[in-house]
Amino acid sequence: MTSTVPNAVEHADEQQPPITMFGPDFPYAYDDFLAHPAGLGQIPATGHGTEVAVIGGGLSGIVAAYELMKMGLKPVVYEADEIGGRLRTVGFEGCDPELTAEMGAMRFPPSSTALQHYIDLVGLQTRPFPNPLAETTPSTVVDLKGESHYAETVDDLPQVYRDVAAAWNKCLDEGADFSDMNRAMRERDVPRIREIWAKLVEKLDNQTFYGFLCDSEAFRSFRHREIFGQVGFGTGGWDTDFPNSILEILRVVYTEADDHHRGIVGGSQQLPVRLWEREPEKIVHWAYGTSLAKLHENGEPKPAVTRLHRTTGNRITVTDADGDIRTYQAAIFTAQSWMLLSKIACDDSLFPIDHWTAIERTHYMESSKLFVPVDRPFWLDKDEDTGRDVMSMTLTDRMTRGTYLLDDGPDRPAVICLSYTWCDDSLKWLPLSAHERMEVMLKSLGEIYPKVDIRKHIIGNPVTVSWENEPYFMGAFKANLPGHYRYQRRLFTHFMQDRLPADKRGIFLAGDDISWTAGWAEGAVQTALNAVWGVMHHFGGATDTTNPGPGDVYDAIAPVELPED
Repeated sequence: MTSTVPNAVEHADEQQPPITMFGPDFPYAYDDFLAHPAGLGQIPATGHGTEVAVIGGGLSGIVAAYELMKMGLKPVVYEADEIGGRLRTVGFEGCDPELTAEMGAMRFPPSSTALQHYIDLVGLQTRPFPNPLAETTPSTVVDLKGESHYAETVDDLPQVYRDVAAAWNKCLDEGADFSDMNRAMRERDVPRIREIWAKLVEKLDNQTFYGFLCDSEAFRSFRHREIFGQVGFGTGGWDTDFPNSILEILRVVYTEADDHHRGIVGGSQQLPVRLWEREPEKIVHWAYGTSLAKLHENGEPKPAVTRLHRTTGNRITVTDADGDIRTYQAAIFTAQSWMLLSKIACDDSLFPIDHWTAIERTHYMESSKLFVPVDRPFWLDKDEDTGRDVMSMTLTDRMTRGTYLLDDGPDRPAVICLSYTWCDDSLKWLPLSAHERMEVMLKSLGEIYPKVDIRKHIIGNPVTVSWENEPYFMGAFKANLPGHYRYQRRLFTHFMQDRLPADKRGIFLAGDDISWTAGWAEGAVQTALNAVWGVMHHFGGATDTTNPGPGDVYDAIAPVELPED
């Protein structure tokens, strides 16, 4: 893929090791852990059949439940809405059921190797996602300040865009040791990764993304910073991230999380749904043919959790929306952490006070999308005067910000994501209905493409989402602000419960907002595996000596610990 503004290292040697979401905060090889023939571990036979609560049926919860079931435990999954969480795929009323829209996660980088394990496991296929100037994206239009530029490669854009690309490359290398870190991560050189990252965490924890740019001589030009914010790299403009910690951005570029994206054919929600229904070939205690669905009454998870508290014997007691009360030796909480502050009545005794503080300080990004179904991919038609595509993947400073064109062949109905926005840009849509949003979007795009009548191709009603307005989410995903590193460390390391007081153990945090790579499904998978290790350890189990788990090697690769005073 060629990004609008490329990442810092152009890979001249295509034979070098592939990148993976391998650190830098916790450089543990989750993909190797999953692939090992010894499996993830085992628990004593006396624990077989014991119920474990899994709160949240998104990807993290379903992965955790699936792996616990394979160990012989009985996961009891609670889900307030539907299996999938922010892997939410919807159809269009009255249209071909194969025509779908991804309301949450829709593009996944190859560096998400633990995620890919499960995609392969359930037999899903992926295909390139049409990001700006990706190799498989026919064309891209960049429209800023009323001036549009048509491009099939980055070289088709004006020189100023290449200047901004060069500035970003230089900024990363000079301010964040990008080339050295890229090399260390490809080689999985853990000591070198930790050496580089420890210095950067101490140096940059208090720095915003925008401040990092401003401190670079390469970005002394405000015009360059403005263009970079509006056009960005990989998936488009990143100005909505400017107030966030630069450490969040470095994690993305180090792991190439914003490059080479692929979408899941048929929709991403199929992944957790298929895991829910899957019958593992290797399973302990349970009969062959057991699945998560079969372990639950009528094949459905239990409803929303309304209360969590501790009871005698350091048990976790769960009350659900039906009034059912059950007590467990262990529980995994994978829903967005703000639910513990609002929707769920909780005892303070569930977590240490420092963890409550970290939960309260979690900063979520807002995000909105709107999709419409169309009769065909008309954007591939050629303009008679210019010979160009009549419409393109579009980045703009207008209300729509990002417009994506999604098709499954020239003679089939297709889908347009008219707008994908973040933060303040997302909040601008919040008061509007789906149809009101569509009208504003069509007007904005009509100013960019005055010859194109998008409306005449629309064959069904729009579908939309504003994640900040979703009652069980209240935001799209976590994004740390400057100074939040210590909070994130507390949440991520919560699975190492031997370090907690005895009366604070037994409930484990997981989910992508607990991970170092929030907003990426890989983080949901990794923290699920951490929690699985934690529950296994809690029940007196262990991994095979040939396949140590994340907790077994924790002391050697623990995240950098900054002083509190």
